[in-house]
Amino acid sequence: MVTIAHISDPHVGSPYFVPNLMNRVIGELNELAPDVVVCTGDLTNEGYRQEYKSWVAYQERIQAPVYTVVGNHDARNVGYLHFEELIGPLWWTADVRGVRIVGVDSSEPDLNEGQVGRERYDWIRDRFAEPADLRIFALHHHLLPIPGTGRERSTVTDSGDLLEVLIESGVNIVLSGHKHVPYVWRLENLYIANAGTVSSLRLRGHTKPAYNVLEIDGDDVKISRRFPFGGGNVIAHFSISTGAQYLRELEPSVQRAPQTAD
Repeated sequence: MVTIAHISDPHVGSPYFVPNLMNRVIGELNELAPDVVVCTGDLTNEGYRQEYKSWVAYQERIQAPVYTVVGNHDARNVGYLHFEELIGPLWWTADVRGVRIVGVDSSEPDLNEGQVGRERYDWIRDRFAEPADLRIFALHHHLLPIPGTGRERSTVTDSGDLLEVLIESGVNIVLSGHKHVPYVWRLENLYIANAGTVSSLRLRGHTKPAYNVLEIDGDDVKISRRFPFGGGNVIAHFSISTGAQYLRELEPSVQRAPQTAD
């Protein structure tokens, strides 16, 4: 089994950031002992170097390898320079026992909107062209609107073209963050899993801080939502080869987009 923890949007430096939540999640992650942790951005609130250094102090306590994509808050105030110096590259590939993970920068400096850009599509195709049992794409911004988040203003502006590239490339799962609401969409055989905020109280409605855990056991994939200090549920459970979805385990937070368009 390959276990991947998916955390997002800690927002260190924000008045809504709760250190006790972050400390608890670190403890839970270390107890879980995943093969890798994927963080889908907004480590900081304003992209300042001191905020990055504070995040690094938390990240260094996570015992599993951590792979991170930059968020729109991280890119503020030329913060993407600090990201590259203190966190890592903006575009990267990681292989975890047959699972290929590709991370990209979808941020636009000082804008909430995101974009990947057609000049990067061939790079993405090439990364996923190599053999893999499961293909995961990670970015900060969500590719499909998230219910309960108000008027949609900040998906990836080229999301339609990017989704086509991902489906053609055989991508199985997309990991994203940004709106602080955990949710899963299914588009054809592509699962788009959005994570909530892991340690911020900047929340919509009755949502709570949360993170996701992916468990890949051969052909079987299970995505669970977990809450710091306990609780959670399965939000997606499917077969890689057949696309079969085990619906009886799922809650309404999982929605399926139409298999074909009109």
